[in-house]
Amino acid sequence: MTNVPASIVTTTVRLVYLARLREAFASAGESLVLTSDDSPSVRNVVAALRSRGGAWAAELADGRAVRYAVNHCVAHPGSAVKDGDEVAVFPPVTGG
Repeated sequence: MTNVPASIVTTTVRLVYLARLREAFASAGESLVLTSDDSPSVRNVVAALRSRGGAWAAELADGRAVRYAVNHCVAHPGSAVKDGDEVAVFPPVTGG
């Protein structure tokens, strides 16, 4: 068993990928474990996904049109996430 220092926070979030991102990542969602020494945020989720490279880095690159929601509420990169939260990642959608 690995001992995690008391200052390290481990948070598990449920990710949901929508629209073109579901296709690009070949997945509707997954669980992601974040480990950080501060309060985790959407920014940490995005950084963890970008670090995978490939489609992850391309689709979530700075300047790409991507939106986030935490527990069905629109969020921004600085929005906090807690253990058990659902984080949706999706492109902006327009209606007609």
